[in-house]
Amino acid sequence: MVSDQPFSWLKTLHKAFKCPERRFYFWWRIANYLHRSGTAKKTAVRISRNLRNKYCLDIKLGCEIGEGLRIAHYVGIVITGHCVIGNNLYIRQNVTIGVKQNDQAGKIYIGDNVEIGANCCIIGDDLHIGDNVTIGAMSFINKNIPSNHTVYTPKAENIIRVKKPA
Repeated sequence: MVSDQPFSWLKTLHKAFKCPERRFYFWWRIANYLHRSGTAKKTAVRISRNLRNKYCLDIKLGCEIGEGLRIAHYVGIVITGHCVIGNNLYIRQNVTIGVKQNDQAGKIYIGDNVEIGANCCIIGDDLHIGDNVTIGAMSFINKNIPSNHTVYTPKAENIIRVKKPA
């Protein structure tokens, strides 16, 4: 949403502290900026640690996230620092986005307008998830997903066998 009014830090701070969700986004972006610019890494780590403890989620510093991040429930979300995420990501609770190797060679690229369901696990090196992708709940993703797709992991049927008394 674009406004015709000039930018104001006072309005930005007011909006950031008015709503807990905006407060998280505001402080995480400040911490990520400080970490990436190298000006105050210790302060950035301290802010990130406080956010992790308060909101019960861990988005590592160094992760690149575009505008419009929306988190439905903050509990249990873990996102690696080796991740590039586009605009308008909608993410639900208990989602893990991580790389197999903790080196800079493998990154996870997530496009614009992606929706990730609850309890999903996205693990791999050099994964690409396209634009306008919907990932269903409880899905395990370890391969590339092209744009404009809906993906889910088919569930195995639980077979319960009751032993008959002899």
